[in-house]
Amino acid sequence: MLLIFEKMKSDKNQKNITVNRKAEHDYFISQRIEAGISLVGSEVKSLRIGKANLTDAYAAIIEDEVWLINAHISKFDQASFNNHEPLRKRRLLLKKSEIRRLKFKLQEKGFTLIPLKFYFKESKIKVELGLAKGKKLYDKRESIAKKDLNRELERRIK
Repeated sequence: MLLIFEKMKSDKNQKNITVNRKAEHDYFISQRIEAGISLVGSEVKSLRIGKANLTDAYAAIIEDEVWLINAHISKFDQASFNNHEPLRKRRLLLKKSEIRRLKFKLQEKGFTLIPLKFYFKESKIKVELGLAKGKKLYDKRESIAKKDLNRELERRIK
Protein backbone atom coordinates (compact mmCIF):
# COMPACT_ATOMS: atom_id res chain seq x y z
CA MET A 1 0.00 0.00 0.00
CA LEU A 2 2.85 2.37 0.78
CA LEU A 3 4.38 1.71 -2.63
CA ILE A 4 1.14 2.71 -4.32
CA PHE A 5 1.16 6.01 -2.45
CA GLU A 6 4.77 6.75 -3.40
CA LYS A 7 3.86 6.26 -7.04
CA MET A 8 0.82 8.50 -6.58
CA LYS A 9 2.97 11.33 -5.15
CA SER A 10 4.70 11.84 -8.47
CA ASP A 11 1.41 11.93 -10.39
CA LYS A 12 1.05 15.15 -12.42
CA ASN A 13 -2.78 14.98 -12.31
CA GLN A 14 -2.92 15.78 -8.59
CA LYS A 15 -4.10 19.24 -7.48
CA ASN A 16 -4.32 20.15 -3.80
CA ILE A 17 -7.56 21.62 -2.50
CA THR A 18 -6.53 22.19 1.10
CA VAL A 19 -3.66 21.05 3.31
CA ASN A 20 -3.66 20.55 7.07
CA ARG A 21 -0.37 22.26 7.97
CA LYS A 22 -1.07 22.03 11.67
CA ALA A 23 -0.91 18.22 11.49
CA GLU A 24 2.79 18.15 10.59
CA HIS A 25 3.49 20.45 13.54
CA ASP A 26 1.40 18.59 16.14
CA TYR A 27 1.94 14.94 15.13
CA PHE A 28 4.55 12.43 14.01
CA ILE A 29 3.11 10.94 10.80
CA SER A 30 4.10 7.28 10.61
CA GLN A 31 2.03 6.18 7.62
CA ARG A 32 0.05 7.92 4.86
CA ILE A 33 -3.09 6.45 3.30
CA GLU A 34 -5.10 7.59 0.29
CA ALA A 35 -8.87 7.30 0.64
CA GLY A 36 -11.87 8.24 -1.43
CA ILE A 37 -14.67 10.25 0.14
CA SER A 38 -18.44 10.12 -0.22
CA LEU A 39 -19.76 13.63 -0.91
CA VAL A 40 -22.94 15.34 -2.07
CA GLY A 41 -23.02 17.67 -5.08
CA SER A 42 -22.85 20.99 -3.23
CA GLU A 43 -19.81 19.76 -1.27
CA VAL A 44 -17.99 18.91 -4.50
CA LYS A 45 -18.71 22.35 -5.92
CA SER A 46 -17.55 24.00 -2.72
CA LEU A 47 -14.32 21.96 -2.80
CA ARG A 48 -13.72 22.94 -6.43
CA ILE A 49 -13.49 26.57 -5.33
CA GLY A 50 -11.29 25.58 -2.37
CA LYS A 51 -13.61 26.26 0.57
CA ALA A 52 -12.53 23.59 3.06
CA ASN A 53 -10.77 23.48 6.42
CA LEU A 54 -9.13 20.44 8.05
CA THR A 55 -7.56 21.95 11.18
CA ASP A 56 -9.74 20.25 13.82
CA ALA A 57 -10.70 17.22 11.75
CA TYR A 58 -9.98 13.59 12.52
CA ALA A 59 -11.04 10.18 11.25
CA ALA A 60 -12.58 7.39 13.30
CA ILE A 61 -13.58 3.79 12.65
CA ILE A 62 -17.22 3.30 13.56
CA GLU A 63 -18.81 -0.12 12.94
CA ASP A 64 -16.15 -1.20 10.41
CA GLU A 65 -16.45 2.01 8.39
CA VAL A 66 -14.07 4.97 8.41
CA TRP A 67 -15.67 8.38 8.95
CA LEU A 68 -14.20 11.86 8.60
CA ILE A 69 -15.38 14.00 11.51
CA ASN A 70 -15.21 17.80 11.98
CA ALA A 71 -13.94 18.56 8.48
CA HIS A 72 -15.47 21.90 7.54
CA ILE A 73 -16.63 22.22 3.93
CA SER A 74 -18.38 25.56 3.50
CA LYS A 75 -21.87 25.81 2.07
CA PHE A 76 -22.05 26.48 -1.65
CA ASP A 77 -23.78 29.83 -2.14
CA GLN A 78 -25.40 29.00 -5.48
CA ALA A 79 -26.89 25.72 -4.22
CA SER A 80 -30.62 25.48 -3.65
CA PHE A 81 -32.31 24.81 -0.32
CA ASN A 82 -30.77 21.29 -0.43
CA ASN A 83 -27.40 22.63 0.67
CA HIS A 84 -25.19 20.41 2.84
CA GLU A 85 -24.34 20.69 6.54
CA PRO A 86 -20.74 22.09 6.80
CA LEU A 87 -19.56 19.86 9.69
CA ARG A 88 -21.37 16.61 8.92
CA LYS A 89 -19.67 13.22 9.18
CA ARG A 90 -18.42 11.99 5.80
CA ARG A 91 -17.77 8.37 4.92
CA LEU A 92 -14.28 7.50 3.67
CA LEU A 93 -13.89 4.78 1.07
CA LEU A 94 -11.26 2.18 1.94
CA LYS A 95 -10.91 -1.55 1.37
CA LYS A 96 -11.88 -3.85 4.23
CA SER A 97 -8.33 -5.12 4.56
CA GLU A 98 -7.05 -1.54 4.92
CA ILE A 99 -9.73 -0.80 7.54
CA ARG A 100 -8.76 -3.93 9.50
CA ARG A 101 -5.08 -2.92 9.41
CA LEU A 102 -5.93 0.62 10.54
CA LYS A 103 -8.18 -0.68 13.32
CA PHE A 104 -5.32 -2.81 14.62
CA LYS A 105 -2.88 0.13 14.50
CA LEU A 106 -5.32 2.49 16.22
CA GLN A 107 -5.59 0.13 19.19
CA GLU A 108 -1.96 0.93 20.02
CA LYS A 109 -1.60 3.69 22.57
CA GLY A 110 -1.32 7.22 21.21
CA PHE A 111 -2.19 6.64 17.54
CA THR A 112 -4.92 8.53 15.72
CA LEU A 113 -6.07 9.13 12.14
CA ILE A 114 -5.63 12.68 10.89
CA PRO A 115 -6.67 14.04 7.48
CA LEU A 116 -3.62 15.68 5.92
CA LYS A 117 -5.08 17.06 2.70
CA PHE A 118 -7.94 17.08 0.20
CA TYR A 119 -6.87 16.85 -3.43
CA PHE A 120 -8.11 16.09 -6.92
CA LYS A 121 -6.72 12.98 -8.57
CA GLU A 122 -7.89 13.16 -12.16
CA SER A 123 -11.58 14.03 -11.60
CA LYS A 124 -12.00 12.33 -8.21
CA ILE A 125 -11.64 13.96 -4.80
CA LYS A 126 -9.30 12.09 -2.48
CA VAL A 127 -8.28 12.47 1.16
CA GLU A 128 -4.78 11.76 2.40
CA LEU A 129 -4.96 10.30 5.91
CA GLY A 130 -2.02 10.08 8.26
CA LEU A 131 -1.58 7.50 10.99
CA ALA A 132 -0.22 9.87 13.61
CA LYS A 133 1.13 9.98 17.12
CA GLY A 134 1.01 13.24 19.10
CA LYS A 135 4.16 15.29 19.69
CA LYS A 136 5.19 16.56 23.09
CA LEU A 137 6.01 20.24 23.56
CA TYR A 138 9.77 19.63 23.44
CA ASP A 139 9.36 17.67 20.16
CA LYS A 140 7.54 20.63 18.63
CA ARG A 141 10.31 22.99 19.70
CA GLU A 142 12.91 20.64 18.25
CA SER A 143 11.15 20.46 14.87
CA ILE A 144 10.86 24.27 14.76
CA ALA A 145 14.58 24.58 15.53
CA LYS A 146 15.41 22.13 12.69
CA LYS A 147 13.28 24.12 10.24
CA ASP A 148 14.98 27.36 11.26
CA LEU A 149 18.41 25.76 10.86
CA ASN A 150 17.56 24.42 7.39
CA ARG A 151 16.19 27.81 6.35
CA GLU A 152 19.38 29.52 7.54
CA LEU A 153 21.57 27.01 5.66
CA GLU A 154 19.62 27.58 2.44
CA ARG A 155 20.04 31.35 2.80
CA ARG A 156 23.80 30.94 3.18
CA ILE A 157 24.01 28.65 0.15
CA LYS A 158 22.29 31.26 -2.03
